Amino acid sequence: MSQRQVLQGVISLLRPLLLDVVPTIQHTAALALGRLANYSDDLAEAVVKGDILPQLVYSLAEQNRFYKKAAAFVLRAVGKHSPQRAQAIVDCGALDALVICLEDFDPGVKEAAAWALGYISRHNAELSQAVVDEGAVPLLVLCIQEPEIALKRISASALSDISKHSPELAQTVVDAGAIAHLAQTILNPDAKLKQQVLSALSQISKHSVDLAEMVVEAEIFPVVLTCLKDKDEYVKKNACTLIREIAKHTPELSQLIVNTGGVAAVTDCIGTCKGNTRLPGIMMLGYVAAHSENLAMAVIISKGVPQLSICLSEEPEDHIKAAAAWALGQIGRHTSEHARAVAVTNALPVLLSLYMSTESSEDLQMKCKKAIKSILQKCTYLPALEPFLYDAPPNILKHVLGQFSKV
Repeated sequence: MSQRQVLQGVISLLRPLLLDVVPTIQHTAALALGRLANYSDDLAEAVVKGDILPQLVYSLAEQNRFYKKAAAFVLRAVGKHSPQRAQAIVDCGALDALVICLEDFDPGVKEAAAWALGYISRHNAELSQAVVDEGAVPLLVLCIQEPEIALKRISASALSDISKHSPELAQTVVDAGAIAHLAQTILNPDAKLKQQVLSALSQISKHSVDLAEMVVEAEIFPVVLTCLKDKDEYVKKNACTLIREIAKHTPELSQLIVNTGGVAAVTDCIGTCKGNTRLPGIMMLGYVAAHSENLAMAVIISKGVPQLSICLSEEPEDHIKAAAAWALGQIGRHTSEHARAVAVTNALPVLLSLYMSTESSEDLQMKCKKAIKSILQKCTYLPALEPFLYDAPPNILKHVLGQFSKV
């Protein structure tokens, strides 16, 4: 008998215990099923096929708070694995029962329900819409206002999972008054709560100019800049992501970030961290610089170019190098002054070597090639161009010779 068959046998033995007359046995059986379902998709599937979900849904409405928490845990454990498992939970009518649990007197029951709803929502827009249609969003916004930190965290996380899929879903979260309560929570000392709040605001901001402006109007600047100095790496990363999602939309929003000291703060943040934590900050500098000459100059004045050059040289991951190359190209493409600011950091030879390296990914080679061309077409600083006369391939050399002929 295979391990899977044994575990399926255990699940079938646990099912009747959910109906036991002794509450402790019911509760323990539900916890055991939750742990099994949490372990793997195969076991979650076995729980679905064992016809256990309808019994759990019925119990969510009828039983005590300990059992409700355990039942919501099983639903969360099943729903986390795939859209198919989450859909099975929706199909058995669980959403209505979980939303009712968000109004429960016990914070632990609310937390367990919010967790399950978040795990269902994260898969796709259809599942998120089903959660929204049951009226979960206003209750999740109320949960953010509760005093319990764990409940605040999970509610913010669920709102983030709902908001991420489409502008319409994000608008639903905004219409429920979420932005003001999320913005007020940025200064909470709990790092995990800040992570979730910053993530939720990022997911709302990313979809459109209007949504980004609503987030800005909640006066998140300059408060959010304090998160860039946080001890927690994920708080830093999520704060950079939020600023990036706002900056990418319009020159006006980028200018607002510059005016509040956001570009300098992000540049400093990039200098204090490594790896993927740097990535949203690198991209944010690129987005700001892409909008206009003046905004690109603001990145230069904030010492963004040396930091990007360091990332290009230091970072082992190709996708981070590619982001740095793209950002440098966005800065250097405007005028000869912008191009010189990039050239004097010795970034051009590094871009060339990465472009020519057989070990570089295709995306990195392409980003380096585009950046080199963009910068060279504006660069009149001859000392930076001379090394290219000896090392550059013909498709790059023609741009170098073009600049020499201009000078």
